[in-house]
Amino acid sequence: MRLGHVSFWFADAGGIPGTRPPLDGDTRADVCIVGAGYTGLWAAYYLKQTDPALDVLVVEKEFAGFGASGRNGGWLTGGFAWSQERYSRDGTPEAVRAMVTAMGGTVDEVIRVAEAEAIDADIRRTDELMIAVNPAQAARMQAEVDHRRAWGEDRVRAIGRDEVMARVRIPEALGAMQVGGVARLQPAKLVRGLAAAVERLGVRIAEGTAVTGIAAGAVTTARGTVRAPVILRATEGFTATLPGLRRDWLPLNSAQIVTEPLPDSVWRQIGWDGHELLGDFANTYCYCQRTREGRIALGARGVPYRWGSGLDAAGRPDAETVHRLTAVLHRHFPAAQDARVDHAWCGVLGVPRDWCATVGLDRATGIGWAGGYVGVGVSTSNLAGRTLADLVLRRDTGLTRLPWVNRRVRRWEPEPLRWLGVRGMYRLYAEADRREAGGLPRPSRLADLGNRLTGR
Repeated sequence: MRLGHVSFWFADAGGIPGTRPPLDGDTRADVCIVGAGYTGLWAAYYLKQTDPALDVLVVEKEFAGFGASGRNGGWLTGGFAWSQERYSRDGTPEAVRAMVTAMGGTVDEVIRVAEAEAIDADIRRTDELMIAVNPAQAARMQAEVDHRRAWGEDRVRAIGRDEVMARVRIPEALGAMQVGGVARLQPAKLVRGLAAAVERLGVRIAEGTAVTGIAAGAVTTARGTVRAPVILRATEGFTATLPGLRRDWLPLNSAQIVTEPLPDSVWRQIGWDGHELLGDFANTYCYCQRTREGRIALGARGVPYRWGSGLDAAGRPDAETVHRLTAVLHRHFPAAQDARVDHAWCGVLGVPRDWCATVGLDRATGIGWAGGYVGVGVSTSNLAGRTLADLVLRRDTGLTRLPWVNRRVRRWEPEPLRWLGVRGMYRLYAEADRREAGGLPRPSRLADLGNRLTGR
């Protein structure tokens, strides 16, 4: 089994790419973007599409897609994973519904750009199925369906066991939440293709360039200073590595495994012919895709949080996490019990203190930001990139009036409080799952306690 090396997705895409040249001394730009993941590249793409004369420079510590953009589960869902009620406090219920609609539209937009730019990212339109495997999960599933439909997501519905089993044979399934209009993709192929697309538009990408400071008008790096009137911070889960930002967004860890390609005999037992995005309604939920070549990629939370907002070492997961993910694989897909696990990796996602993503631009300093996606960044980053472009270009659009724009969220507590809080939350989730699997007929209140502990 291969561990780390960023992710399986890069291995599948031909290996870790060669690094583009780093910054070569001091320079200037109209817009400097810190971070060459989805958010930064989408922002660069829409800026140049709207104003080709802009001089846009992206600086990246490693290489394009090194972070979550090249390690995620490949779920392009347009889903709304945050609290509608919290956004309503900064706007109106109508504005939140507009955000739900805009988020849903990102699926078509990402596919449109991929087709226009000839980006082959194994994109396949499908449905999302979130499976309930015990009565407590079924109750949580129905509550989620009702909640999302109340906020305008008509593409969401509940389906029964028979319909689930006709699509994918997960033995314990009682039902599922079906979400239409989603797509499966290969994350590293998308980010590599997007990086090439922005370069064709004239965007400069300086890789191997570590940022050491961001201030009004200047990005300081180990290889020179970039002077720019507008600076966009697109560092998501790596934000905590920047000076003064350690407590802004908490880097929460997620991990994945991928099997060898499964033979047709195994797929006949599993089904899954529609290549649906699959997850479950456990409190410590999982997320899966059937890949282009017939592998199962399955992810869930790994070591949930490292002391002091620490990061992983190039995606290398711990042995216990790999063991736990393999157990989930065997439980949901017993026909794959004998399948070899070829690769395991991990990465971080950004979590704000109120678990709600934000995007914004401070006119006084010229510094903008986007992130805190809480695990749904494949689609959210596209909406963020478009919104950042409109803010930079001073365009008054429907996107710039959405309630996540320019929201300010309080910071996370200092250590040891945030370590204790997040670790405590996941211990409560695990115990809640244990009780629900043991026959508790309703969702465990321990999960609610875990949510309150960290403001989720």
